[in-house]
Amino acid sequence: MTMATTFEASLNELEGIVKKLEEGDLPLEDSLKLFEDGVRLSRECRERLSAAERRIEVLTRGPDGDIVVEPAAE
Repeated sequence: MTMATTFEASLNELEGIVKKLEEGDLPLEDSLKLFEDGVRLSRECRERLSAAERRIEVLTRGPDGDIVVEPAAE
């Protein structure tokens, strides 16, 4: 996966892998390869979510360093 791949694209790819594995019609080696790819994608998605959470936290800190909760604009 390249860095240009979006979180959504990675998540869609992961969902496709899960679906193929759940069908259970693949040879063992193919299943293992898909499982490895799924683990990698899962880790990458989790890292992206953590990074996004850290960015949001930084952006929502007030002058005193406390997190400021503001209502979302409707």
